[in-house]
Amino acid sequence: MKKERIVIKVGSHVLTENGSIAKERMFALVTLISELKKEKYDVILVSSGAVAAGYTQLSLDRSTVANKQALAAIGQPLLLSMYQNKFAKFDLLCSQVLLYAEVFQSKEHTQHAKNAIDTLLENNVVPIINENDTVSIEELVFGDNDRLSAHVAHHFDARLLVILSDIDAFYDKDPNKYDDAKRRAVVTHITQAELEADHTPNNEFATGGIVTKLQSADYLMKHGREMFLASGFDLSDVKSLLVDGEHVGGTLFKTDK
Repeated sequence: MKKERIVIKVGSHVLTENGSIAKERMFALVTLISELKKEKYDVILVSSGAVAAGYTQLSLDRSTVANKQALAAIGQPLLLSMYQNKFAKFDLLCSQVLLYAEVFQSKEHTQHAKNAIDTLLENNVVPIINENDTVSIEELVFGDNDRLSAHVAHHFDARLLVILSDIDAFYDKDPNKYDDAKRRAVVTHITQAELEADHTPNNEFATGGIVTKLQSADYLMKHGREMFLASGFDLSDVKSLLVDGEHVGGTLFKTDK
């Protein structure tokens, strides 16, 4: 049986706690991925967290891009090592794939990257993708890998992007400000005003917010793909959707065609 390809993106706020990597949440994520691979999925992981991992070793001021680049360089191998140790408990190999936005502007470079991803998946290896923050600053400044993960899903032939976030769904208004905010379970259209709203990152290591997630969803919907936004602190909504086939929580973005 051919497996369905999906991309899971985990944000900085989910992976960090009190200035360091949240190891229990990372292990819960790895456990979920191992379960999904046993089901019917090939999983590509897009992971933030390199800067936070670097900060555990060297507490540089994170207000400058240069310092964030340095922290990413320190933290990236540490982050991968943590993933390797956790995936090994399930007899799974994982790999590091560092990309930069320009890769997707060249068909040749995109194909080379896809060939590598295809080969890893064919050999049951979990590709862990991150922006190459040491030499490319866009995701450090603006996006927290949200848009990178959307391009990964589209160009590497995944039907679905799952974004695990501190934001557990898309609401009709800000749930942090309004008690009567209602979750939008399924979204088939995103307005221009929603796509251009101010960015609201919630964490000292995060650079995204709901807007970059909506931009990612809009990009995928325009390319006939889907995105699911759910909590990264409690993985039950993702598990319900992907393992049990039940949409309990979170928001599914898809075209209505």
